[in-house]
Amino acid sequence: MRLVILVLVIALAAVQARLWFSDQGLREAHRLQAAVESQRQENTELRLRNDALEAEVRNLRDGLEAAEERARADLGLVREDETFFQVVPTHAVERAERARR
Repeated sequence: MRLVILVLVIALAAVQARLWFSDQGLREAHRLQAAVESQRQENTELRLRNDALEAEVRNLRDGLEAAEERARADLGLVREDETFFQVVPTHAVERAERARR
């Protein structure tokens, strides 16, 4: 009977050692869990970005105001009946005058 108990204890110790210290044990499981969590976070961020882009595409496709706003902001377009005023900071003017001298 003692021999059976000894064999079972040795087998249990071997299984536990493999679980705790091998490359495919708990360390690997923790590493994989961290990788899965990191991937989930990245997927969430990408999903939010995709939703925002999809809304922008829908808005550009459906709304004329969005296309006009985009053209004004990105391309600097002005309507025919509008006057464009460019405000230049004073320090930029002074710097340009010094550069001319």
